[in-house]
Amino acid sequence: MWIVNILLILFLAPCFLFLVRFILYKTALIFVLRKWANWADDRIHVHQYLKIAELNENGQDNQFYHKVFCYINSLPSLEDSNFTTLFSGKKSTDIILSLDDNQVIQDEFLGARVSWVNKVERLVNGGRCNRSFLLRIKKKDKRRILRPYLQHIHTISDDIDQRRRELKLFINNGPSENPINGRWRSVQFTHPATLDTIAMDVDLKNKVKSDLENFIKSQNYYHKLGRAWKRNYLLYGPSGTGKSSFIGAMANYLNYDVYDIDLSRVSDDSDLKLLLLQTTSKSLIVIEDVDRLINEKLTTTTLSGLLNFMDGIVNSCCGDEKIMVFTMNSKEFMDPVMLRPGRIDVHIHFPMCDFNSFKCLANSYLGVKEHKLFPQVEEIFHSGATMSPAAIGELMMVNRSSPSRALKSVITALQSNGMEGKIVGKGKRLSDSASSSPLPPVAPPQAEEIGGGNWKDSVPVAKEFRKLFLRLKSCKSPSSFDHDSEMIER
Repeated sequence: MWIVNILLILFLAPCFLFLVRFILYKTALIFVLRKWANWADDRIHVHQYLKIAELNENGQDNQFYHKVFCYINSLPSLEDSNFTTLFSGKKSTDIILSLDDNQVIQDEFLGARVSWVNKVERLVNGGRCNRSFLLRIKKKDKRRILRPYLQHIHTISDDIDQRRRELKLFINNGPSENPINGRWRSVQFTHPATLDTIAMDVDLKNKVKSDLENFIKSQNYYHKLGRAWKRNYLLYGPSGTGKSSFIGAMANYLNYDVYDIDLSRVSDDSDLKLLLLQTTSKSLIVIEDVDRLINEKLTTTTLSGLLNFMDGIVNSCCGDEKIMVFTMNSKEFMDPVMLRPGRIDVHIHFPMCDFNSFKCLANSYLGVKEHKLFPQVEEIFHSGATMSPAAIGELMMVNRSSPSRALKSVITALQSNGMEGKIVGKGKRLSDSASSSPLPPVAPPQAEEIGGGNWKDSVPVAKEFRKLFLRLKSCKSPSSFDHDSEMIER
């Protein structure tokens, strides 16, 4: 009889344990028990806290904060959390889990249990939030696991960054806007341009690629020389020649984020320095239309402040592996001190479209490498007619369904521009005959000129000479023409 009772107990005990476990895991009791167990464990042991702030004492981004953010959001325990924020990913079907404000996440490493708190302190006046991660670790485990645990975070976050890398475009806010998330707001950088699709001379393109590749491999060389690991580019040429697209191609080629600085939103020179301090490594820092902003005084930033921004002490202390890119239509009337080596390392000229650039555009926009109309187009280019790559590309895009029609529209536009250029040329020669002494040219900079060509840009003066030509047609005596041309020159 006792044997039957023992067998019955052995049978009922596992059934009871299975039933208890089933009830615990199907209800909230298991979480309650775990919470009580962790509470008891926390009261027994002494803990230490380590804070990882989003910004350092200089107001710069703390790179380790971003590594911790990436690591924590990849933890499996985030999925088991009782409260998690969901975002849509790069694709509409992707769902991304992310920590919410002041949420606590558990992690285990080498048998030790640690916890992270996503602390967010919102300021009363609506300024920037103070964000940080708080690591809680048992004092008895700190010496054993802290250093390898932090190294583990570095390794995992770097691997995740490589797999999930998405470029961002940062745009600066004005100092008076009091943005919650600081002076920079960002969007995903999705510019489609690549160095292969840019309409540029092949040899020049290869030189640019070689220069960029040498830069990203030269960290030790720069540090050996005692120089900041940075390089400054100047892109100059008329509007519509592809300077902005080239910046997008550089960012995609290097896999760098882009910081586009709007100087009209910068209050003074100190504010410009603070913006520079909050940029990250592996980034392109861009200021476009520098000549227009300075000559037309559209910014409160002084020339001295801009020069310090380009190569001052703050520039040397705000992180490595950065490329600064400045664009302008013409550098003829710029102060030579801005263009000297050290401030501008590489000058790249973006001219109006020629026949080689035209063929590259035809291949990109129309998928045409050879066509019976190409000789006629080449002849028109050799006659001196020209257009901007943007204008030619627009004509091709509108007529992309018929390559022949697209090429004919380009030929018509080039012929029209060629005739207008001849008229403008005549007006210019007539005007020059009545002009006073010309302005002295600015001395050319001695920085590296990848683009080749003359350092002295051709300044578009078509509007002025068109006015001159119309006056020439309407004037009744040579004296009246001389008077008008003299006024234009003034």
